[in-house]
Amino acid sequence: MESRFAPKPEWLKVRAPGGDRYHDLKRLLRELDLHTVCEEARCPNVGECWREGTATVMLLGDVCTRGCRFCAVSTGDPRGAVDPREPEHVARAISKLELQYVVLTMVNRDDLLDGGAEHVAKTVRRLHELRPSLLVETLVGDFQGHDDAIDACCDGNPDVFAHNVETVRRLTRTVRDVRSSYDQTLRVLERAKQKSFAFARSGDKRPMLTKSSIMVGLGETDEEVIETMRDLRQAGVDVVTLGQYLRPTPKHHEVKRFVTPETFAAYEREAEGMGFLHCSSGPLVRSSYKAAEVFLRALLEPGADVAAGLEERLAKARDEVARLASESSGSSAEQLVPVSSLLRARA
Repeated sequence: MESRFAPKPEWLKVRAPGGDRYHDLKRLLRELDLHTVCEEARCPNVGECWREGTATVMLLGDVCTRGCRFCAVSTGDPRGAVDPREPEHVARAISKLELQYVVLTMVNRDDLLDGGAEHVAKTVRRLHELRPSLLVETLVGDFQGHDDAIDACCDGNPDVFAHNVETVRRLTRTVRDVRSSYDQTLRVLERAKQKSFAFARSGDKRPMLTKSSIMVGLGETDEEVIETMRDLRQAGVDVVTLGQYLRPTPKHHEVKRFVTPETFAAYEREAEGMGFLHCSSGPLVRSSYKAAEVFLRALLEPGADVAAGLEERLAKARDEVARLASESSGSSAEQLVPVSSLLRARA
């Protein structure tokens, strides 16, 4: 077991984020009253992702109805507080940023009948209307396993539907909230994949990639990690990410081991052999790590020039932002809802 304050291995140390693009995006996010998980979770990859035009924004407030032992998000009862204007506000704000890929994530909202699924879907639909080329990933909860809610979220037609299994079967009850079931997670991902197949058959909507993430260092064995990847692939998951768990505070689950880069490389080889479209595996990898690059790698043939594809998408993002700025110039109707008016009340 590793102490909270024990020195971390060299492979877990990164430079502080910086550069013109990073600082410009940070300034714009503040001006538009958008708060990213990238910053709030102090993600070590924020500089890399922002340079590539990827950011993660949280919807539906910052109070989660569940209390997982690895997560630092506040736990409580939001008592149904939802601002119906948030999808429009967030979509308009994000449309003003030179992003090519956005991850919309959420806290668990068991206090809502649909778990917030339609709220997420509305945000996705509005983003696609404003910025057609913007890639949108939804990193969502399990909606208590209700098919109607899963379907409602999928009907927003995100490019990627993501839901994290987090850990191996044996540790699920000790690491995740008791309402978060390993098998339920697999069912959610399988249902989303079925919806994607239905979209492909009908031709009405774009097929979605499905994605999940595993934390290691919580006490699992390598064999259990491989078994979890096999279960995810059996559920139809296209993309898997694996990263090192780091303890947020002494009150959270302890770190049992620091997994070496060589072991992460072995996980990646196993994932490739299972048929995943792409696997990102490394000590600093997080579920939304360099998501734009991961998306393109999952679609392109091995050896394709992903860097050129990223630059092309960034250029298209800049053009769309310029077009929107020109269209909304001088129009008071296009002004954003003040963040102070958005409901975040806690009883």
